[in-house]
Amino acid sequence: MQYTANTLENHWMPFTANRDFKADPRLMVKGEGIYYWDHKGGKIIDGSSGLFCSAAGHCRPEIADAVSAQLRENDFTPPFQSGHPGSFELAAKVSSLMPDGINHVFFTNSGSESIDTALKIAMAYHRARGEGQRTRFVSRERAYHGVNIGGTSLGGMVKNRETFSGLMPSIVHMRHTWLEKNRFAKGQPEHGAELAEDLQRAVETYGGSTIAACFIEPIAGSTGVLVPPKGYLERLREICDTHGILLVFDEVICGFGRTGKAFAAQSFGVTPDIITMAKALTNGALPMGAVAVDDEIYDTVVNAAPENAIELFHGYTFSGHPTACAAGLAALEIYEKENLFERAAELSPYFLDQVYSLQDLNAVTDIRGYGLIAGFDVATGDAPGQRGTQLQKDLFWSGLHVKFTGDTGIIAPPFVAEKEHIDQIVGILREKLAEL
Repeated sequence: MQYTANTLENHWMPFTANRDFKADPRLMVKGEGIYYWDHKGGKIIDGSSGLFCSAAGHCRPEIADAVSAQLRENDFTPPFQSGHPGSFELAAKVSSLMPDGINHVFFTNSGSESIDTALKIAMAYHRARGEGQRTRFVSRERAYHGVNIGGTSLGGMVKNRETFSGLMPSIVHMRHTWLEKNRFAKGQPEHGAELAEDLQRAVETYGGSTIAACFIEPIAGSTGVLVPPKGYLERLREICDTHGILLVFDEVICGFGRTGKAFAAQSFGVTPDIITMAKALTNGALPMGAVAVDDEIYDTVVNAAPENAIELFHGYTFSGHPTACAAGLAALEIYEKENLFERAAELSPYFLDQVYSLQDLNAVTDIRGYGLIAGFDVATGDAPGQRGTQLQKDLFWSGLHVKFTGDTGIIAPPFVAEKEHIDQIVGILREKLAEL
């Protein structure tokens, strides 16, 4: 196939400058381990695990074999009023990775669907316990919670919201946690715990009994890796407990080892009521997400319904799809067998040291990082996002894939990376950043 603008025109690409891309396409045609290959034969090291998905590296034969076998045995089971063994097995595996008390899993097909599912579960829970007046939700500026209507409403990144006016009402946004005095802080910043008091102000302004849930990314990922200040998450948990508000951790990016433990909830020692996930659940091999809830939420919703009645009128045709479950089971087995969460924790200090070594470059205005994820800001050019967009293209043709949001690059290598791969990633970054 000839990859020209005419042959690519039919696909309306997501989060992409379509006209620019189709004039000069950057196509990945093969993946193996921590590398991609482009359509011109160039080899590209994957500095962002695809889109924070492929923690175990690309094209793992164990996952491919499991999916192939599943397709030959049972390609689809309707998930409403019937089931297949794989979804129950995967739910048990996911539950075993959760903090104590979070033992029930609802399957979706993406992080966006996980967020909207969590919104509906929160509403159903409060209604089941006789507090249906709790219809308000709290999120943060600079938050990213997917692109469905609920997640877009919770989101705090202006470009994701400004075109779409028909969003959910009754959303309150707290301030984000980036502070000037935390610039180049490694790990959890010392300053900013007091920003959690924004939730208390929302309680005092609207009444705590009107708030259903507070949605938080433990590490705000897509906006540029904003690591929570020390004491911040603990204070949010305290306020939620005092006022009967559910605390939801969006771990679509953080989940499955990115912070050095199974989930950021365990890394930071704060247990939410609900955890959303996706991406690395199947190592990115097939679309899948999930929502894990604590026992009280599940029991309250289920027990409030009449006997033999549907308890939650929600779900997707492809919830817990057999092939996605097969991919998830195979991925979790790889993570466990190869101790990849522990490997991420062991690699983290070297990774962060190497990334933070870029702070001597004039173009780099801030670096933030925790575990095996880091973000760096590039000085804005003639217009916001212009430099970052061009830099992402230049890096691609220099043999490095890094995800950018505006003028912020996000580095999150696969857990199977070696120190030499970290050196390669940082080396390419240094070379191109030095040219700015």
